[in-house]
Amino acid sequence: MGPTWCEVELDPIDGQDVLLNGVVDPSRFDDLAALLTCCGGTFTLELYDEDDNLLRETTREG
Repeated sequence: MGPTWCEVELDPIDGQDVLLNGVVDPSRFDDLAALLTCCGGTFTLELYDEDDNLLRETTREG
């Protein structure tokens, strides 16, 4: 069983890129970014509210 603070799906897109789509507890946004950083690679995380307004964004270069 994984974390109870997020639920995501991995969807392959162009080439080796993957779209991570789902929900995360907003208070754990930085935890998800740290977890993905451990995996290496480049990513951008975006957090939206229920009205599709961008609340936070972070990008990591791998």
